[in-house]
Amino acid sequence: MKTVELFKEYMEHLFAGRRSQARRLIFDIHDRGFGAERILSLLIWPAMEQIDKLYRENHISTIIEHMAVRINRSIADQIQPVLPDAPKDGRRIVILCGDSQSAELGAQIASDLFESQGWTVWFLGSGVASDEILQFVGNITPDMLFVFDSRPPELPAIRKMITLIREVGICHQMQIMVCGGVYNRAEGLSDEIKADMFAGNIREAICMAEENPDRIERPDVLEPGRRRKRKKKHHASLVDQLRQELGITPAFAGEVVDPEPDLPEADAADE
Repeated sequence: MKTVELFKEYMEHLFAGRRSQARRLIFDIHDRGFGAERILSLLIWPAMEQIDKLYRENHISTIIEHMAVRINRSIADQIQPVLPDAPKDGRRIVILCGDSQSAELGAQIASDLFESQGWTVWFLGSGVASDEILQFVGNITPDMLFVFDSRPPELPAIRKMITLIREVGICHQMQIMVCGGVYNRAEGLSDEIKADMFAGNIREAICMAEENPDRIERPDVLEPGRRRKRKKKHHASLVDQLRQELGITPAFAGEVVDPEPDLPEADAADE
């Protein structure tokens, strides 16, 4: 059976709430040689995206969405133990996500797949304050900070977190990648929030991480039509406090950018 046919049958089971049939389909194809990595990236991940899209566009009800998301996630949980277990190779990644069931699932799949590639993974989820994230990444010095999906109201905080990371000067070589969800739907959003890399899906994210191990620093280019704002006293004092707590000198601190800029509009359904 072709992947597209498998996907169609799997989606039918999810929307009908057929838990055992969905689970049996997935484990039958795994037993026939369809690897766990392919199941997560070619079936469970696209199913997550399709459920989210149909729900945002009001094509399925809340009940159907809740049911399908939970069946999909339960199967992702059961697939994780049969993923390849590559030896740890020293690469370290911290993973964050937006505050939704879909975002949690996407970040969980990303965590599982990066781990299967030899990365050491810390999956923090959503709702963690920026200063706590800075303290955490300052202590463990990861190679990458990965942010999957974000709700539109969360975007100013994500931008502020990235600004703080660069201004405080922690983990200067750490890549910051955003992936999926609203970052797919709002063109240019990853550039606006000053992420280093953008990936449309998890397969692309893993390939980009493999192909770009070293961070290329982005120049702080002033956007046409906008004046650079002065650093606010509260923001400046927060930066200085975090540097002091982490024992960092401002060697890499550049000129401050506005921590809460205007952002491109996402889909109307995200409002």
